Amino acid sequence: MTDTVTTESELPVEMLHDASDVLDPLADAEEGLVKNRAKVGSARPSSLLYTYGPGAIMDLPGFAVMPAGLDDWGPIWKRREHIPSILEPRLVSVVRLHLGPQVDALRPYPWQPKQGVMSKEGSDLGIPARVFPQWFRCTGCDYLGPLPRFSYTNTHPFRPDLAQFTHKSCPGRGRPRPGAAPRKRESPAVPAQHLLTCTNGHLDEFPYTLWVHRGGKCPKAELPDLKMRDANVGQSVGSIIACASCGATRGMAEAQGTIGREKLPEQCRGRHPHLGAFDGDCGARPALIMMGASNLWFASTQSIIVMPRTEAEEKKALADKLRVELGLDQVKQFGDQIAVIRALAAAKGIEMSSVTDGDLSTAIADVLAPADSEEDRQEMLAAWDPVELLVPEWRYLQKPALFPQQPNSSGLMVTEMQRAPGLHPKVSRVVAVNQMKKVNAVLGFTRLDEMDRVNDLASRLVKLTRSGKPTWVPATEDRGEGVFLQLDLDVVAEWENKIRGTRLWDAHQDAHRRNFQRRFSETAKQVDPDTRLPAPRYWLLHTLSHVLIREMAMSCGYGAASLSERIYGWTATPQREAAAGLLICTTASDSEGTLGGLVALSEPVRLNNLMASALRRAVRCSSDPVCATRTPRDPEDFLHGAACHCCSFASETSCEKANRFLDRRFLLDLPAASGESVPGFFGSVDAV
Repeated sequence: MTDTVTTESELPVEMLHDASDVLDPLADAEEGLVKNRAKVGSARPSSLLYTYGPGAIMDLPGFAVMPAGLDDWGPIWKRREHIPSILEPRLVSVVRLHLGPQVDALRPYPWQPKQGVMSKEGSDLGIPARVFPQWFRCTGCDYLGPLPRFSYTNTHPFRPDLAQFTHKSCPGRGRPRPGAAPRKRESPAVPAQHLLTCTNGHLDEFPYTLWVHRGGKCPKAELPDLKMRDANVGQSVGSIIACASCGATRGMAEAQGTIGREKLPEQCRGRHPHLGAFDGDCGARPALIMMGASNLWFASTQSIIVMPRTEAEEKKALADKLRVELGLDQVKQFGDQIAVIRALAAAKGIEMSSVTDGDLSTAIADVLAPADSEEDRQEMLAAWDPVELLVPEWRYLQKPALFPQQPNSSGLMVTEMQRAPGLHPKVSRVVAVNQMKKVNAVLGFTRLDEMDRVNDLASRLVKLTRSGKPTWVPATEDRGEGVFLQLDLDVVAEWENKIRGTRLWDAHQDAHRRNFQRRFSETAKQVDPDTRLPAPRYWLLHTLSHVLIREMAMSCGYGAASLSERIYGWTATPQREAAAGLLICTTASDSEGTLGGLVALSEPVRLNNLMASALRRAVRCSSDPVCATRTPRDPEDFLHGAACHCCSFASETSCEKANRFLDRRFLLDLPAASGESVPGFFGSVDAV
């Protein structure tokens, strides 16, 4: 996230008017007063998708804000006559399955590129956000109070990073000298870091007044002034809250841990700051969490690679266009008048010259068809598997004869590459992904526990609107390139059968059960952990992907954090065939895509050298023999074996499983503890 002047690849963030806010971005200054700038920062689309989406906390230089729910995006979108949308039927169907049939479209973030440096185009667009946390601490005198006690200033039109809240008439610390005039100055204020959250995704301010008075009221004042002082090293951990009226004090260290949780309020108030609403008492016990904690917000997203559409998918896409551009009411009103629908669609910019009357009638019928019952949707949701999004991509990559015939409108261009004579024989195919388009959609988010799957426990998926039934969700379109590698399916199946009976695999299974029971405490009652443990082939492909990402980053011109993986690794079922492949790609939200440095590595000689070098480096780790022999044992519940930051871990932006399910012993023959040796898929390779 950046907090400087907004660039073409960043989206501005502006504050909403709220009961406790002091700024309205739609009318942010009264007549005759100094203008306060509503823009407080900017962020890239990818960070708003995975790190700072609605309900997350963006820590700005002077304070923190929370991107608002989708209800508050309405006034922003109304500033434009036409609201853009991303039409991708395959992804829209998945979003509807999870959030309901009322979802019509995927929308990009409200942003417009500028034609020139000094241009004001798009300056009225941005992501609405609320100030949160709304309790601040004065850096000059340690005063602790709610937002209305502080003053907001940001008068520079091109420096949103200068926005801050200040404590006017701050007396400073210590007592003034006898006879000296009282000190009065304006000191900057910073957010108080402590918050309350629960497993149902609610988030609330910490009740500092109740805390310092141990659940009671101050005997000296109805609204006492509080101080937050840093604890002395050696006395306690955290801050000390003091009441200036009655002198009561209490350390924040008492609120930490399991014992501290018992001292917090018994019930959560059900607050959703991003919606400006309360659900009421939710029944869950709140827990202390810090503003910058990594488990404060977990995005629930789904993504697909856009592929050439079949005839059926094109008809589905036309139905989606009619639903989004014309609206259900107009389609109902003129559904039996093909000519009228055709004229209305053309007026909205929908290409109709190649659409026959029969296809248009089919699309209209699709729009007007009744949605599945809620019972049917819940049944399909319970049986849904994220792998279903990957299966069409895998099947397309298995048909190289289709590559030259694909229409360019899909944004996907791939080329079957020749295998170099020296390439390891267990790598059966190499495909260069010259151009690709990836669409990512936000479904919601969770707090405290990251959900293994979006459909594990729907009640824990925090809603994006007050009603809980959005008609659209935010999405991004990324363009880029990549390299696809496929392993020999028969050799993978034979190797996998050998792995399943080893002590090492049993240890990983046991660790996964322990981890699942502890980490997914709210879902473990309903889900069998063994059904969520990836097959050994996934561990193999995942480890290979990570060592290749580390090696490719040194040759392709992109940083390792800019490369990401897409693993196609599952065993055969009655619904789908087995898969064993991986795609390493890089994408960007710019319309031009990327520069070609990664796909160039698919050339036979370069890939051969790169693959050999990556495997040689994977043989040795600077943490060996500790890393090479690492095996989880009770009570340990980590989800990796011979893998660490020195040899196999990748950045969070690269890995689709947060550096879980990695083990170099599945990749290569490594020294192992007695009884835990397993055959590495690529056998023995000489170290560098």
